[in-house]
Amino acid sequence: MQFELMASMMCADFGNLEKEVKDLEAGGIDSFHIDIMDGRYVPNFAMSLNDMKYIAKAASVPVDVHLMIEHPNNRICTFLRNLRPGDTVYIHPEAEYHPSTTLQFIINAGMIPGIAINPGTSVETVVEMLRIVKKVLVMSVNPGNAGQMYLPYVGKKITKLLSLKEDMGFEIYWDGACSADKILEFAPKGVKGFVLGTTLLFGKDKSYGETLQNIRELRF
Repeated sequence: MQFELMASMMCADFGNLEKEVKDLEAGGIDSFHIDIMDGRYVPNFAMSLNDMKYIAKAASVPVDVHLMIEHPNNRICTFLRNLRPGDTVYIHPEAEYHPSTTLQFIINAGMIPGIAINPGTSVETVVEMLRIVKKVLVMSVNPGNAGQMYLPYVGKKITKLLSLKEDMGFEIYWDGACSADKILEFAPKGVKGFVLGTTLLFGKDKSYGETLQNIRELRF
């Protein structure tokens, strides 16, 4: 079964970021997931613009930029000019007065437009944006910190999105508390990719290559 695996780079070793990028690519990671937090939309600060610029420049695989910031439209061009066509930019609809305008900036720049849906955000409130975006990042934990517990009611939201994705032309991605059992359950249902953090990828006693191979060889 084919599914994408993305490395949550806020969990990487920032003392050896160049090595982390090279080792993850050599191990077969599909893309680098970059969480940018402003301390306002979420109660935390995470990766910076310079972190994003470095990874986008150093990587040969795509990057997925997850903007957990207030009013991303005010700064969207700053991020877009440091990315490459084909990279993905996710915004949170609640963080913007007119999210469709921000998504159009992303499209016009040649990037892949996406929205991230918090656990407390209903599908019904974003349904029109599903006609615009190509990717929907479903947060299975409250945004802002790594290492949180999975919120089981999110599974029903994914079921709703799966019923809409073919008609509206988007793919579904999982972010937060991604364990092997979640991949085993949701990949066969149609979830396209999974963001990997401390639960499955980082801080293990195996190489990234071994870890990623073991994930791809899960028995369905």
